[in-house]
Amino acid sequence: MGHSWHPRKVTERPDQTRMPYADAVRAYSEHDWLYLDVPGHQASAASHPALVDFFGLDVLRRDVPPLVEGIDYGAMPTPLLQAAELAADAWGARKTYFLTNGASKGNLVTCLALRSLGKRVLVQRSVHSSVIDGLALAGLNASFVRPAVDFDLGIAHGVSPAELRAALERHTDVSAVYLVTPSYFGAVSDVKELADIAHAAGVALIVDEAWGAHFGFHPDLPVNALRLGADVVISSTHKLAGSLTQSAMLHLGHGKFADRLEPLLDRAFRSLQSTSSSALLTASLDIARHEIVTYGPTTIGRSVDAARRIREGIAAVGRFRDVSEQILASDDVMQIDPLRIVIDTRSGGLSGHEARARLFNDARVHLEMSTDSVAVVVIGAGADPDVDRFLTALHALPDLGYKPTASQVLPSPGPRALSVRRAYFADAEVLPAREAIGRISAETLAAYPPGIPNLIAGEVITAEVVDFLQSTVAQPFGHVRGGVSRDVSLLRVVVAE
Repeated sequence: MGHSWHPRKVTERPDQTRMPYADAVRAYSEHDWLYLDVPGHQASAASHPALVDFFGLDVLRRDVPPLVEGIDYGAMPTPLLQAAELAADAWGARKTYFLTNGASKGNLVTCLALRSLGKRVLVQRSVHSSVIDGLALAGLNASFVRPAVDFDLGIAHGVSPAELRAALERHTDVSAVYLVTPSYFGAVSDVKELADIAHAAGVALIVDEAWGAHFGFHPDLPVNALRLGADVVISSTHKLAGSLTQSAMLHLGHGKFADRLEPLLDRAFRSLQSTSSSALLTASLDIARHEIVTYGPTTIGRSVDAARRIREGIAAVGRFRDVSEQILASDDVMQIDPLRIVIDTRSGGLSGHEARARLFNDARVHLEMSTDSVAVVVIGAGADPDVDRFLTALHALPDLGYKPTASQVLPSPGPRALSVRRAYFADAEVLPAREAIGRISAETLAAYPPGIPNLIAGEVITAEVVDFLQSTVAQPFGHVRGGVSRDVSLLRVVVAE
């Protein structure tokens, strides 16, 4: 499913009420087909009754294979390409790529493309673990810039303009800057200023905007990174913009790097995109774009209002604390995403993990994530949740007299001894975690969610990091991604040369 079509320039905005790809898939599925092709279920209730019972026959009929005339093949532009062009217009991109393996795949594609710009990039230390994987696969060397960290809450924010400027003065050999905004906790960086600084240094700005796919579609939301000057933006459309899980978009901006980056992104996209991409996921991207553009100005308002009522309900009782103002006080934070409510649960006698687990098990309230200190509420753009139900369940949580310990404070990373790629491909051995302290990590481990690496391949393993990771997996909902053992009792380290 390539993107080789180059549309003619137009002076009028395209019709955003259309859903060309989704409508084409729907029209195809309504014909009386004799299926003698893939997928192997062939929309058959006789051979796959459990599948039909679970999904319904309409879903199976819309599970369309690739290279179908009038959907993603045939007269140009195909409905698939029309849908991508509409998405590019909606988000302000020069070109948009539909991804069916999440924003993680978008990060891998981008890293592969960046390798042709140069060997070294400047990377925010709190990027998603998929960026670290991308560095290893692409053979990119990384210089890391530290984001602001709130050690009281144990969460990372973003990179300030001053910190980026200083980092670019220290690292003059980089070809691109790779930043994350908004943070996993809703902190929005000053993208316009960051873009100006990067461009003044002659380098491209890449923004992992996985948590900001909804930005720009309502006056109460921040402007999206593309319209503020970012050159490439990775957008996890499913997170808050309403497409199906695992669907995402990669946007190329209009800046001076676009001509050079477009063929590089095209090639990397073709290398990593499945040749049998899911029509269901792709159609959900087309539909989500249509809905957020067409209805967003109205429906997102009710979501913002629901978030406001949750904040007011927390403040009225006073037991727990909405930490929006604390996050906004950080020098690197320009705005807060109003659809993320970060609740400090410690004042109510529970860790964030315990509060999230009890809400899940006892009240059937499913929060997005938690840390030792906070629990995070996410309201999808356009959603209208039952605020009273949530507040009642939150205020009914028991006071367990919780007090945080030193092992649950966000750790500082150990020193870097090898590049990510060298450590990733080096000969390695597995050791008990305590014996691995002081050795070079051969793997990247991240408390998940949010998936920010606490230990990156090539860094020296410290006792502080081991304590934090082991404490994390011991918590309710605690999970560490990337390790050789689920409980972080074992670690893979580089064999000493």
